[in-house]
Amino acid sequence: MLNFTLRRLNLLFFTLLMLTIVSFSLSYLFPGEVITNLSGQKTPNAEQLQQLNELYQMDSSIIHQYFAYLGQLFNGNFGISMSSQVPVSTELLTYLPSTIELCISALFIAMIIGIPLGFVAAIWHNKPADKVILAFAMIGYSIPAFWLALILILIFSITLSWLPSSGQLNLLFEIEHVTGFKFIDILLSDNVNKMSAINDAIRHIILPAMTVAVAPMTLFIRLARTSMLDVLDSNYIKAAKAKGLSQAAIIYHHGIRNSLVTIVRQMGLYFANLVTIAMIVEVIFDWQGAGSWLIDSIFQRDYTAIQGGLIALAIFTFVINIFADFIYAALNPLERNRKHGA
Repeated sequence: MLNFTLRRLNLLFFTLLMLTIVSFSLSYLFPGEVITNLSGQKTPNAEQLQQLNELYQMDSSIIHQYFAYLGQLFNGNFGISMSSQVPVSTELLTYLPSTIELCISALFIAMIIGIPLGFVAAIWHNKPADKVILAFAMIGYSIPAFWLALILILIFSITLSWLPSSGQLNLLFEIEHVTGFKFIDILLSDNVNKMSAINDAIRHIILPAMTVAVAPMTLFIRLARTSMLDVLDSNYIKAAKAKGLSQAAIIYHHGIRNSLVTIVRQMGLYFANLVTIAMIVEVIFDWQGAGSWLIDSIFQRDYTAIQGGLIALAIFTFVINIFADFIYAALNPLERNRKHGA
């Protein structure tokens, strides 16, 4: 397990190294002064400009500038947003929790629907149920997220008036921003209508979470189906059948457990796709998360915020991948005992 941990930490180190190099290079590729792109201060006076040049070592070589920039990142200084003149780190702490909340909700929906459907398709391999589920997976994967979002709004918000079409919580509930996670903030608040606020927050998150969940759900269906088919075709399953175990017992005690091991390994990779979809969905549903904030920063040419958002979302996605790898290693002893490979 120690070797596995060291490999993952080594991969994390070099990934973050390349990520910071790309982010630092953007300061030279974006229009305008490099020091402005790094710090976010548009019109610094002479004294401020001198301080910034010393802070980022602009009079030194580009290598020294990079390490100075790296030092500021480690200190939590991502610069100041060009549009709002608020520290980028403050805006990340404000918006990123909402994106995490949406992505986790979507991942939960994708797993509880996609994985059982994939298992059903594998159990009824080449039967009508299998073909219907595969057709559903293909259609779901082909539907663009923005189109699906508009259709869901049209049906459930405008036509049926069942669910709200935008926002995270009704403005009537005055909930103080503490953690940025709406459900946690509601529980921590002194509002006497906590349960009503939680119900309202659930109603607000259903449509965006379902929209984000559809694409990874279809991937989970195909992955669970393939994984279950491989398990059912393995030698130990054939031995279990020879011992007289029923099909239901084999699937429950052996098939599901061993199929989930493979699914957990791929979960982290699918999470990156889920974050990308969430950025688009946040704009459509007016979900105040890091995705919509980053897209607004692109339109406003807020280069400092773009760099900070790039680093934050990439680190968040990579941490999820590392977490999934550790879960997989815990479930599969052969993986953590490997001496070579990723």
